[in-house]
Formats: sequence, structure tokens, C-alpha cells
Amino acid sequence: MSMSKQHAAATSSSTEGASMNAQLFDAAISGSIAEMQHLVLREGPDILLGTTSEGNTCLHISSIFYHLGFSMAVLVHNKPLLSIDNSNGETPLIVAVKSGHAVLAGKLIDECMMANLSEMIIHRDLNGDTALHHAIRHGHKVLALQLINTEPNLSRMVNNYNESPMYIAVMRGFNDVFELLMEINDSSHNGAYGDNILHAAVRNGNLGIIETILQSRPALAREINKSGHTPIQYAVCRNQTSVIKIMLQHDRSLGYLVDSSQEDSPLLVYAASRGNIDAAQEILVHCPDARYCNGAGLTILHQAVIEGHVKFVQFFLLNRQLNKLINMRDNNGRTALHHAVRNCNPKIVRALLDHPDIDVRIYDNEGRPAFWQLIEAKDSEKSLNWIEVFMLMSKADPQATSFYVRQIAMDKKNEKSKNQIKSLTTTYRKTTSLVAILIAVLTFASAFSLPGGYSIYRETEGLPVMARKPAFKAFLISDTLAMCSSLAVVFVCILARWEGLEFLLYYRSVTQRLMWYAYITTTVAFATGIYTVVAPQYLWLAILIGSLSVSVPFLTYLIGNWPMLKLRCRLGPVESPIFFIRFFEGQSL
Repeated sequence: MSMSKQHAAATSSSTEGASMNAQLFDAAISGSIAEMQHLVLREGPDILLGTTSEGNTCLHISSIFYHLGFSMAVLVHNKPLLSIDNSNGETPLIVAVKSGHAVLAGKLIDECMMANLSEMIIHRDLNGDTALHHAIRHGHKVLALQLINTEPNLSRMVNNYNESPMYIAVMRGFNDVFELLMEINDSSHNGAYGDNILHAAVRNGNLGIIETILQSRPALAREINKSGHTPIQYAVCRNQTSVIKIMLQHDRSLGYLVDSSQEDSPLLVYAASRGNIDAAQEILVHCPDARYCNGAGLTILHQAVIEGHVKFVQFFLLNRQLNKLINMRDNNGRTALHHAVRNCNPKIVRALLDHPDIDVRIYDNEGRPAFWQLIEAKDSEKSLNWIEVFMLMSKADPQATSFYVRQIAMDKKNEKSKNQIKSLTTTYRKTTSLVAILIAVLTFASAFSLPGGYSIYRETEGLPVMARKPAFKAFLISDTLAMCSSLAVVFVCILARWEGLEFLLYYRSVTQRLMWYAYITTTVAFATGIYTVVAPQYLWLAILIGSLSVSVPFLTYLIGNWPMLKLRCRLGPVESPIFFIRFFEGQSL
């Protein structure tokens, strides 16, 4: 509530206690000691016990505005003000700490002790926080040390979020506060979400605090939070090798812990799932026989492959200590190669296939080899990665690849695939017929707008001027072929029967060939037309334009097939996946 509203509330009646005098409220805000003392002399010291609608006394108000003199003067007249809390459960001491006034808070602590009100020092607000919680959270280290020395019981108190003062001190990195709290034997080490102080120290990477905790309270290293994570699992997930080293040097058995909430996943699997090579190396140095698979049978190689961590896979393959896992199966009988193929990750597939111990013909529990996972990778069908993995597997096991491609392609001929082809063909017909009409219109118009124009002389009136030139004759032939090809495509799209699957595949193949033919002859017609007109004056320019025009279809083909051509250059001659791909594209098999 704003101070103006509290001022209004201070003058109104209160059902829970006496409302604060408006003049006293103003004096508390301004810190006017004289005004406060005048009111006390006139009305008596009980006037100081009045509160606002938020339950704040004049001591709360002066603590907010850091009027040290006013606060001390008020306490001379009325010590019980120290024990009154507001609607948030905050005593003047807590208000002073939260407002950042450490000096005033220190004075209030002394006043509480002199008035035998030590229970006010350990008082909790509605969130369960004590003055010590707030002092540490707001960075008042000197005040925190004073509170601990004054009232050690504060070290045992946790708030509503299960946060102890020591946990907050570790989170803030306050070593001196942490060390003083550690000297109290039964001080609480609890933290939010089931964490303890070692979880917090690992999260912050504070090696000094970690060493102290491991020496004084070693059992904390095995405690799990609500996520089922131990402190060392935090370190592995964050790739904190220094922390891992300290913890394993203190207790080597920590490297063998598993996470029961994550299918008994060991630390190495955690490292692999995040691609943390350094963490894995540190674990293997101290625990060379550490567990390497979880309850689902997924090894560190499986996990790295599934998550797509290429560098971790390469690290694994270069580590002789881990070579025994290269062909290990999970609970479904699948090797790391199965998962790599399923994810269509060519870099990982290539790395695995390059390993001398890899076995590409291991079957899973359903009797399927690694290549079969490529067939199941529906989300990646016909992508460049899919094609590259296909070619890599073809090179690794050409006989099996050829067999499975043809077998699966035939099995895919079901009603769903037919409907997909029909849907794609409808779109194809619309697009193709539109392009064909444009080509037909262009070539038809070109036939009546001949290059060079028509003769105006009486003997040859109305005849083409360039009729005797070979280039002109080539223009007429190519223009006619382009127009006829494009018209044929248009009428095939309109009149042909497209209902049956075999018809769809046949007509699509035919129209594609005719469109390519129309495309090529159209560019030839353009080139010969330009050559006919320009060559008599600028032969070099005519040759240049003609060459560029004729090369366009070839450049189109090269650009369209460049990814596949690049793969072939890189991988060498392997069986092409075009047979399988064309089936799904609705082309002729």
C-alpha cells in the first residue's frame, strides 16, 4: 500500500487495534523526533502503539525510511514496539533488513537483547523467513554474522520453501557466513526443491565450499533432490570437471551412483546425453569400470547417438577402453548404428561405419538390421541427410541394401501411399498444365512474330526476310517442337485418365519428359531467333547469347541434382536410392 493510502488509513478506525495518529504517521515518515516526543508528552507512550491498516507501527515506518535517531527515540518510550508484526508477519527488525538498512537492523538486534525479546530475533514472517534469511539474501554479510553470533538457533530454521540460511549463503557464495554456520553442529543444510547445500555449491562451482562440505557432512553427496539428482549428477550435467575431480577424489564410489528416477542412468550416460566429453573423461580416470548403460540397455554410445552429439561419438570411437560397446544392443536389440540410421545423421553413421569393429548386420528384437531403421524414418524421407545415409549404408552392405530397398518399396504400395500419390499428382497437374500453357502461348506467338520480319518487296511480299538462313529454319523447327510438346502436355493433363495408380505413374512420367523437351526446344528457338537477327552485325554477341540460352536447361538439371552429384563424388559409386525415392514421388518405377 502507498504511503498516501496508509496516511488515510492511519486516521481511520481499526477493529483490530488503535489506529495510528496522523501526526505520528507524518513524523515517522519525516523522522521528526520532536514531533513524536510532543505527541508522547501530550497523549502518553501508548500512542506509539497505533498501527496503519497494514499493521505497521511508527517503528515499522521509520525503519523503512532509515530514520535511525527516530527509531531509537521511539524505543526509549515504548520497547514493546519491537514485538509487533505487520500484516505480512514482519517485525521492525525484518522490515529494516529487507529495506537494506543493516546499521539500523543491528541496533534493533541490540535493543531486542537488552529488552529480553530474543524471540523477536528468530521471528518468522508469513513466508517463514527470519531476519537471517533476509540478511543473507540481501547481501548483508556483517549483519548475518551478527545475527548468527547473537542467536545460533537461526541456523536451524528453514522457511516455507525449505530453504535454510546456510543454503542461501552457499547460493550467494558467502564463504564466511557459510563457515560460521557450519561450526554449529545441528545447523540446517536444507534447500529448495529437495536440494541441499552441496547441490547449491556444485551449481555455483565453489570448490572451497564443496571440499568443506565433503569433509564435514559427507552424507550430503548421496542425497537426491525432488528430481532424483545427486550433487555429482549436477556437476556432470554442467561439465564441471574440477568439481567432479574433487568429489571423486574424496569418495570414488560416487562415480558409480545411478539415477533411479531416470531408468537407473549412471553418470557416464548423463555425460553422453549432454555431449560432455570432459566430464566423461574425468569419470573414466577415477572409475575406469564405471557403469556405462542404463536400465533400458542404452549405453553411453547409444545416448550420444540419440542426442546427436557427433564429437562425443568420435571421442567414444577413439577410446579403446570403450570399444567393447560398439556393437552392444539395448533392450530392444538395437545397436548404436540402428539409432544413428533412424535419426538420419550422416556424420554419426559415417563415423560408426569407419570403425573396424562395427557389425552392420546385427538384427534387433524384431529381426530388422540397421538399414531397416532408415525405412522407418518417415519424417526424414527424401531429405538430403536421408539420401546420404542411404548411400553410406549401401556402400557398407550393398547386397542387403538392394534387397531391403526393393522389398520395402513394394510393401509400401498400400492404399495410404496411393492416396498420397494421387494428392501430389493433383497439384502436379495444375502446376504442369499452367507452365505448359505459358510455353505454348509464347511459342505460338513467336511463330507469327518471326525474327527479321516480313519482306515488303513486290516479288517476295509477305514472306520472311530470313527464310533462306539455316538459323531461321532451326528456329521454326524448334519453335514448332516446343509448341507441340507443351500442347501435348496440356491436353494430357486435361483429357487423360488419372484415376488408377498405374495411369498416374505413367502419365506423370510422360508429361515430365515432354516438359523437359519443350523447355529445351524453347531455349533453342530463342537462341536461333536471336542468332538470325544479330549474327549479320555482331556474330560474337549472337554466339554468346545463343550459348547462354541453350545452356540454361543443362544448368537447371545440374542445380537440381547438385546435392546428389556432390554425394556421389564424395562417397564414390554406390547403389542409388532413386528407385526408392521415385516411388514416393509418384514417378515411374
